[in-house]
Amino acid sequence: MTITEQILQYVLSGLVMGSSYALIALGFTIIYNGTNIINFAQGEFVVIGSLLMVTMTEVYGLPMPLAFIIAVAGTALVAFALQRLAIHPLRNSNAMTLIIVTIGASIVLRGISMFIWGKDAYAMRHFSGEEPIEIFGATILPQSFWVFGITIAAVVLLQLFYRKTLMGKAMLATAVNKTAARLMGINVENVLLISFVVSGALGATAGIIIAPLNLAKYDAGVMLGLKGFCACILGGLGSSGGAIIGGILLGVIEALGAGLISSSYRDAIAFVILLLVLFVRPQGLAPLKEMMMGQEKQ
Repeated sequence: MTITEQILQYVLSGLVMGSSYALIALGFTIIYNGTNIINFAQGEFVVIGSLLMVTMTEVYGLPMPLAFIIAVAGTALVAFALQRLAIHPLRNSNAMTLIIVTIGASIVLRGISMFIWGKDAYAMRHFSGEEPIEIFGATILPQSFWVFGITIAAVVLLQLFYRKTLMGKAMLATAVNKTAARLMGINVENVLLISFVVSGALGATAGIIIAPLNLAKYDAGVMLGLKGFCACILGGLGSSGGAIIGGILLGVIEALGAGLISSSYRDAIAFVILLLVLFVRPQGLAPLKEMMMGQEKQ
């Protein structure tokens, strides 16, 4: 394999992981825009979604589409419970308190996942075969196309939700100015609840589509959540468009670094990028909320 083919291979691998990072970062962004807090339990939504999908398909033998819906709905229900039981009672607390609550919730959800599924790693069958496809000397698995397609579909559906539904528009209004949204008659508490539900669904989707390529394990959410947060910061905290760009860039840079330097540094690369962004350009690639979905300047 030539150096060009190797680089193409790394880029394709990076795009696959970057797509999952983008969905996780979108989940961070949605909750941040609604509550001004960072939900460090986002990575657990990813894990719960993947483990539920494995259970539905490998244990109960359900068809993939039905198992997908159940796994996403089940994770969204967990996010619903988190908001109602942990965040809502402390809604008048400062942001730091709520962030600490999400860290505690992450630990609790991880413990529950370990209790239910154990410490073993689970493999899930691919959506449509495992025969590699060659592209200009590089190879890519069919599952990767599912990752790209479902990620694009999720982003498009999210944008349509923002632009075409009353709840979506209410979420955008709340993100811009929570007080003004209340004065306009928007039920901000319901908006915040839906923000968690949508975030949970996105996290589950990321976990499900990547599960056939990576083993699903109860503690995988820690690293996935942190990388999603890095992508969120890289793209610009509060920017949905930036979250997508940041996730893709992080995945590609991580894959190139692991391939060209050393795979031992794969996880460290994300945090080096995070530190560089915080030192050099704290606002990320996009100004705060400037590229928020549905709110781009005309």
